[in-house]
Amino acid sequence: MDVTADLPDATLWARAGDGDGEAFGQLFDRHARAVYNHCFRLTASWSTAEDLTSTTFLLAWRQRERMRLASDSLRPWLLAVATNAVRSDRRSLGRRLRLVERAPAELPAADHADDVAGRVDDERRMAAVLAELHKLPRAEQEAVALCLWSGLSYAEAAAALGIAEVSVRSRVSRARTKLRAALVPVPSEESS
Repeated sequence: MDVTADLPDATLWARAGDGDGEAFGQLFDRHARAVYNHCFRLTASWSTAEDLTSTTFLLAWRQRERMRLASDSLRPWLLAVATNAVRSDRRSLGRRLRLVERAPAELPAADHADDVAGRVDDERRMAAVLAELHKLPRAEQEAVALCLWSGLSYAEAAAALGIAEVSVRSRVSRARTKLRAALVPVPSEESS
């Protein structure tokens, strides 16, 4: 049997102030439902009321050594603490909402599936180009790789290959013509 169950709030509060956790627990058991309902009535949210009830009793625990009861009941003071906790929570929520409103809008993230599909398509197209490129003479393959894919000028490619610039131009031109003919689909008569 709990001997603190019949003690008045003032006695339990004094014991809690001396560090008696059981006395504080008894006060919690007595007043938690009233604080919880009060918080619900102020917020219209059961989950917020639960959080604010916890906050109220945490604040009460922190004040147990300094605060002296003005009456025999702890309930009026707890409800005042709960009201202040609700106000503080609303102010915090308002600050967070204003902060969110000021934050730049995030751009929608690209769908990973689209990226994967794009990469697969790129690989398929590149494989087709490489298949056609490998059909060309080696000299034309090198000219395409240096000038068209790596961005070297004709003069730079000529220096790299040790040939005349006009030869590089000629190889690139022939390769373009052959690749275009092999890779660009010819419109069929049905699509006309």
